[in-house]
Amino acid sequence: MYGKKDCRRSIYIISVLANLTAPVSGHGYIAGPPARRAGPVTSSVCGPLVAADILRDNTSHVEGLPELAARDPSYNSSACDLWLCRGIQLEPEFTNTTHSNNGTNGTNGAGYGGDVQHYKSGEAVRVQIHLTIPHSGTANVSIVDTATNTVVPGGGLLAYWERGYANEKDYYGMRLPLNQTDFEITMPELGGRCERQGECVLQWWWFAKAARQTYESCVDFVMLPAWVNVDSIIA
Repeated sequence: MYGKKDCRRSIYIISVLANLTAPVSGHGYIAGPPARRAGPVTSSVCGPLVAADILRDNTSHVEGLPELAARDPSYNSSACDLWLCRGIQLEPEFTNTTHSNNGTNGTNGAGYGGDVQHYKSGEAVRVQIHLTIPHSGTANVSIVDTATNTVVPGGGLLAYWERGYANEKDYYGMRLPLNQTDFEITMPELGGRCERQGECVLQWWWFAKAARQTYESCVDFVMLPAWVNVDSIIA
């Protein structure tokens, strides 16, 4: 006899098979402040295969990119570090526009030029993460020197989750802590560093331990000296 238990079991098996055969796409990225986006510069130094993969799925993991780069003769390993912002470069065409932060980033929600933000030491910055597929792991937000791909002194672990970040049971059970996807960091004193465009990024880094996959998303910013009048640089 075909009972309710059998019916539920059949539905479960069908659901599992569907997930196994469907292409996996999407995991996570910084939704605010505006994160780096792939464009012509990224395509030029990282190669069109890498750039196309990022444009196809802006939330994909880093580990899949080196294989693509190895097949692309235009990949420039000295200019494109795939383990820094997934290789995505600072794109001039995205830094000459203006936008309104709507209070999600920048000094008191002011609008600045394009995707490069302007911050001061001690400023609270709201960070919003868009997660599409969970994998329990560890994550942090740090300030990274783009020339060396190292954490800037004083800029490490501005936000940190040692374990349980994007836990699957919490995510699908609608119990994921809000502070994993919507939180504030305080910009530190960096001693004169990060005052030039492109010198530093605010990087969200997430490593899914079971899946062994790394996810990165970066925000370009410039640190302003204390004496600078923020209103004078509004675009």
